[in-house]
Amino acid sequence: MPIQSTFMAWITRMPLIKRWALMHCVQKENVAEHSHQVAVIAHLLTVIGNKRYGNPLNPDRAAVVALYHEVSETKLQDINSRTKYHNPEFTQAFKHLEKIAEQECLTTLPEDLRDAFSGLIIQDNVDQEYKKIVKAADILAAYIKTLNELRFNNDEFVHVKEGLEERLNHLRETMPEVNDFMEIFAASCTTTLDRISENYQ
Repeated sequence: MPIQSTFMAWITRMPLIKRWALMHCVQKENVAEHSHQVAVIAHLLTVIGNKRYGNPLNPDRAAVVALYHEVSETKLQDINSRTKYHNPEFTQAFKHLEKIAEQECLTTLPEDLRDAFSGLIIQDNVDQEYKKIVKAADILAAYIKTLNELRFNNDEFVHVKEGLEERLNHLRETMPEVNDFMEIFAASCTTTLDRISENYQ
């Protein structure tokens, strides 16, 4: 009888991991929801980059990379970015723990399947072009979350918005697909259901 793998247990537990755990949130979000949104945005960014700017990337690959980009949080939970990056020692320690968790997740797979997943789960092994797209999508997803929290007057996210806008301004200068996303899609992410129903484009 084959040995049972716990790989899918890592994945199916992702909805239990809360994001923004140190902050008051009007809309709760978990890692599975976040990963799905990042995958959709990464796919869209890649299509824009290919169609408009001659990039050669595979949108499907970008989406799959995004689906796995937070898998280590099944073991570690979500770490607030301010906490993670405010001190170099904290950053180094958290990065080390993430690598351990990623390796643990990979080794839950049968050995003959690991090669296919190494470039998805082990973040150091992800192709840099896809990693760049997923990181941009990750920041955009956080920005959308922030806009929605501010829409409900949650001032916990005022400083989050300021920090994200600084990062997005840099991305808009270096990645035209991010600029296009901001100009075409970002504002509508906080629209109401009635307005969605009125828009047939």
